[in-house]
Amino acid sequence: MPVHYWFAPAWPGGFNRPHMALARMTILGSGSNGNCTYLETNEARLLIDAGLSGKQIRQRLLTIGRAPEDLHGILITHEHFDHISGLAVLAAKLRIPVYCNRLTREAVEATIESPMVFRIFETGSRFAVGDVEVETFSVPHDAYDPVGFLIHTHAGRIGFLTDLGYATKLIVQRVRTANVLLLETNHDLKLLQDDPHRPWSVKQRILSRHGHLSNEAAAEVAEQIVSADLNRLYLGHLSSDCNRPELAHAALANRLAKTGATHVHIEPASQGVPSPTFTLDHTSRAQQELQL
Repeated sequence: MPVHYWFAPAWPGGFNRPHMALARMTILGSGSNGNCTYLETNEARLLIDAGLSGKQIRQRLLTIGRAPEDLHGILITHEHFDHISGLAVLAAKLRIPVYCNRLTREAVEATIESPMVFRIFETGSRFAVGDVEVETFSVPHDAYDPVGFLIHTHAGRIGFLTDLGYATKLIVQRVRTANVLLLETNHDLKLLQDDPHRPWSVKQRILSRHGHLSNEAAAEVAEQIVSADLNRLYLGHLSSDCNRPELAHAALANRLAKTGATHVHIEPASQGVPSPTFTLDHTSRAQQELQL
């Protein structure tokens, strides 16, 4: 399948030096109430989902010295509100292009009436923005046409895998080469089962094959995906009521330790504050390979 290209202007000043292959990733927030990640390379500045308010996205970008006006595009995994709530401000008012598939666009337009600039891709295709190539693949979730991403940069590959009921063989194959992965760890099974605020029908939806990954289910996925290439694993989309960062971390760490994958750094993402910016470059990857 051909790769579609949308070109973004290069970084000003000395940052865009050809020998500096860097990718900087900041999870601005991840959880049941909103998901948004900022990714920056030499020639592209992107959001992956925009599930925080426009005000919150602006404030959190400012903590790393960036602004929404700097963005070249917003990649959308699916149309649920905790992934698109900031689009009315960012995409409609600032005219930042939104990259999504056709069914997701239709669902977004049904929710947000303001006109936006869309760049439509077919699920399963690849497209490029500046020096970033985005590989898309289908995931099982209760949305119209939800996708995951494997983003190829000159510094390495970054996977986004949230909001899915289970991992198909295709998903495992697509993200197995990731150097960095954001993986859903939505709930602890016992905390969800004991939760007094959710009716049984909602719990069934969460636990279904088109729902969300539990900590243990995510650990099974990580065991299938982990390789010598993977050096950082972010745990995302944690429920504030039915999960705890320490529970998610323990489930993943214990499972990977049993496989001998002690080289993987595991870090739960936060809903309330941005995660520390992670820089992926050839130097850090080479150092990791020497340690294995």
